[in-house]
Amino acid sequence: MNSRNAAPRSSTIVEPDRALTPAAVPTDQCRNVTDLLVNRVQRVPGHIAFETRRPEAPLDAPWTQVTTREFADQVARLAKGLIATGMRAGEPVLIMAPTQYVWAVIDQAALFAGAVVVPVYDTAPLRQLAAIIADARPVVAFVESPDHRDRLLAAAADAGCEPPIVWVIDEAGTSSRESRNSLQALESLGEEISSEQLEARRVDADLDDVATIVYTSGTTGAPKGVLITHGNLVGQVLNTAAAYSEVVHDGGNTVLFLPLTHVLGRALQLICISNGMRVAHLSDPKEVTQALPVLKPTFLVVVPRVLEKIEAAAAASAEQKRLLPLWRGAQRTAVEWARCEERGKPAPLGLRLRHALADQVFFRRLRDVMGGRMEYLLSGAAVLRPELSLLFRGMGVPVIEGYGLTETTAPLTGGRPGRIVAGSVGTPLPGNEVRIADNGEVLARGVGVSPGYRASEHNAAAFVDGYFRTGDLGSLDASGALTITGRLKHVIVTSTGRTISPEPWEELVEAHPLVAYAILVGNDRPYLTALVIIDTDAARSWLLGRGEAEPEALDATRLTACRDARLDEEISAAIAHANSAVSPGERAQAWTAVVLGSEQSGECITPTMKLKRQAFLDAAGPLVDELYEPRAAHERPSPR
Repeated sequence: MNSRNAAPRSSTIVEPDRALTPAAVPTDQCRNVTDLLVNRVQRVPGHIAFETRRPEAPLDAPWTQVTTREFADQVARLAKGLIATGMRAGEPVLIMAPTQYVWAVIDQAALFAGAVVVPVYDTAPLRQLAAIIADARPVVAFVESPDHRDRLLAAAADAGCEPPIVWVIDEAGTSSRESRNSLQALESLGEEISSEQLEARRVDADLDDVATIVYTSGTTGAPKGVLITHGNLVGQVLNTAAAYSEVVHDGGNTVLFLPLTHVLGRALQLICISNGMRVAHLSDPKEVTQALPVLKPTFLVVVPRVLEKIEAAAAASAEQKRLLPLWRGAQRTAVEWARCEERGKPAPLGLRLRHALADQVFFRRLRDVMGGRMEYLLSGAAVLRPELSLLFRGMGVPVIEGYGLTETTAPLTGGRPGRIVAGSVGTPLPGNEVRIADNGEVLARGVGVSPGYRASEHNAAAFVDGYFRTGDLGSLDASGALTITGRLKHVIVTSTGRTISPEPWEELVEAHPLVAYAILVGNDRPYLTALVIIDTDAARSWLLGRGEAEPEALDATRLTACRDARLDEEISAAIAHANSAVSPGERAQAWTAVVLGSEQSGECITPTMKLKRQAFLDAAGPLVDELYEPRAAHERPSPR
């Protein structure tokens, strides 16, 4: 069955400060999430589900195709091995590995064996890993390498817990003794388990049972274990696929490079497995640009930072070829073209001619860089600048903006093909509801909303009147589309009593290609200041293009101020622009450019490239204090 015709599209019901999209597909057609794969195998066992390659193989070498049946057989063998170890239904199985095909096999195998899957970032620091182990108490763990195994065992010792049985994915460099803990050894154990025993275990869980515990990345404090049920996953997969049948279909393919530990990447993978979209995995996001022309995806999930880097690379290439003014004109043309499409109005003749020229010179080549078959991009995990969304749409690759959290099992809302509005994260997906509280907070309930946290004491503050409190501020328009305006916890209250949402100012500064993140500061202070985190890769390329030497600060390992006149001059323009766009009380009166440092990046940036605001501000305390010292040498008066 082609999923393009899977289900009718649901209409959104809109009331004052409330929007609801009824479910398009009932969840009771599945007993649990494993039925999604079982049903797919029964329908089209020979369909190509995955493309894989050996880690050492070049990206342009032929990729191996894996059918749905072959994938399901691998899952079954590994699941039988898990049962043979004595693992019982409902026990936690931890996965700590980068994004790869085997991750998908292990995830499904654990679910088939009745386990509760606990994904953990392979870059998790020892303290965080120990806290997760102490809370989840996994009995089995899968890790990428012997080094990861050693870290996991050390974390278990620090937590004072019985260590789990550890199975190693990559055996390179292991001894014959250690190879007894390979995936092949685990499969061999499972030869004594019958298909009937596996089936009995597979169907043991129902929709109300917990399928996975996902620990939040901790942008605002210690990670919390989010309980996600089989019903949450099934409801989101079936209804999201129904809403995007033009995007996720069995004639398309995608490249997954987001961490599968993150709920968005994992939910997308389940949608693809269920609906036949071919998946290839990349563990290193830096390989994506090289892989796209080889794999030619029709759809890609990205974070806004990826799109910003594509835009910056296009500008840098144009500048090297002395075509920068022409590229800037092409950008304006793309945005103008997209605005016409958004309003449903035909483009005037002059715009059509300019767009045709820009397409010939720039846009077609950029589409080729993305593989030449890209139908849609989905941007999530952070706010996307409206102008960037319009740029890509004007170049012929529409960007669907979505919004969700771990606690909503990935997407809660999303723009729809043919109804994409830049700056909006769309209407609730089928089976979900959004309400705006009196204080502007976005509240959610629906098929994907978690029943709560593993630690029950976290639940009281997380729910109100049956709705989950997202912590985000937003508004609904007449169509029920949601716009996110800021974070409730990010609101700044100055010592003068002024309340300010920093996001509008920060987004304007972050639009500059040399800026990775901008952070407005001012809680309990008399006025606002800012710290601007330099994008070190972009800064190096920019200086190289000018034939100039790099400042030493770009090589810092820890957070440090970067006082370089050339970079200051560039960023000053972005500060001036942002200050001119807000009221006087919302302007930064002084600012400092900083380099986060190679060692500190992991402490302050999540794997999905979001800034851990409080962790950064804690580390940057002395620099913030300097900004409020009178006549500090680095202080800049606010541009007017």
